[in-house]
Amino acid sequence: MSQDGATAMDWKKDGQSTNPTGNGIGNCSRNGSNGVVYPPYSSHRLRLNPSVDHKPDNYDDLQLDFSPLLFSSLERYLPPALLNSSRDQKVHYMREILLRYFPEGERTRVQKHREYRQKIISNYQPLHRELYTMHAQNFFVPSFLKAISENSEESFRNIMCEPSPGVFTFEMLQPRFCEMLLAEVENFERWVRETKFRIMRPNTMNRFGAVLDDFGLDAMLEKLMEDFIRPISRVFFTEVGGSTLDSHHGFVVEYGMDRDVDLGFHVDDSEVTLNVCLGKQFSGGELFFRGVRCEKHVNVETQPEEIFDYTHAMGRAVLHRGRHRHGARATTSGQRINLLLWCRSSVFREIRKHQKDTSSWCAECQRNKKERQRQAIAATKLELLKRGATAI
Repeated sequence: MSQDGATAMDWKKDGQSTNPTGNGIGNCSRNGSNGVVYPPYSSHRLRLNPSVDHKPDNYDDLQLDFSPLLFSSLERYLPPALLNSSRDQKVHYMREILLRYFPEGERTRVQKHREYRQKIISNYQPLHRELYTMHAQNFFVPSFLKAISENSEESFRNIMCEPSPGVFTFEMLQPRFCEMLLAEVENFERWVRETKFRIMRPNTMNRFGAVLDDFGLDAMLEKLMEDFIRPISRVFFTEVGGSTLDSHHGFVVEYGMDRDVDLGFHVDDSEVTLNVCLGKQFSGGELFFRGVRCEKHVNVETQPEEIFDYTHAMGRAVLHRGRHRHGARATTSGQRINLLLWCRSSVFREIRKHQKDTSSWCAECQRNKKERQRQAIAATKLELLKRGATAI
């Protein structure tokens, strides 16, 4: 996906393309079903930086191959000439781009997953239906709501602690919400056992837990990401796509003597991760963090200043970069259940494919860059000294 600050060609509202080289060759594509002429992706490159003042269209009412939020996010990167086009034109253009990155095999997998979800939702009867729609006043503690409404770095820092660089903790969920979500998960797992329905687990490392998106909580979690996590990430995680989060993976993990006990050292498949303890009574289970790394440096040694351990408390959230290496120590008694929301940015992931310098967020890259600068300065000083001695 090309991302240039300027477009390759200008697109006129009447559907005609103007070739800047003046060779008279048109670059239009036509939708055979309705005769509408659409601009081809090949002639219109995306912007490098988003149009922050542009208000994207809403795509929730359309039956699309991809998340409606993904289209709204991508729209800000459209060439200027396309920003005010009809929604149909923008959908056609953006879908052409997205399909380039989702081959037929991947689209088939997505369709099967969609059918899997629909089968669950059609048969599972929720216990607490109020969880399935965002009710912020009932879900979050007042201090968190106040900070979000003020929407400033100062308001966020007023409720947050940053005990280690890039790791933010704050009170977030009301006890009643935690209790209801735990009861909902238990109800879902009871239904799974009774129907012998084979479900997908949250990830390759957790043998227990449930994907909340799969039984209908995806819309609520999408609002959680879009309206509550993205504003914070826009301030603190902008260098890893925090301002362009457009998809999520929401799930709960369960730890205890008859569940997963601990979790090995790893990074998340996310740009930003929200981790909130729901309960219950437990001991142990501390998170340990060991520094942010790019793919190239994910296995290099930890520096002393990067070592940080965190003890969970019900309703209290931890927010960190997905590439912040971490793990969970053994839960030694009781049962610990956590809500995880992996927040992703398709824009950042595309940029990262072409990004060679990750020193803005990878600690090891930062150290290497500083060392190269130190060596260059030392070499320059030595050269100047040599020249001075020669002159004398």
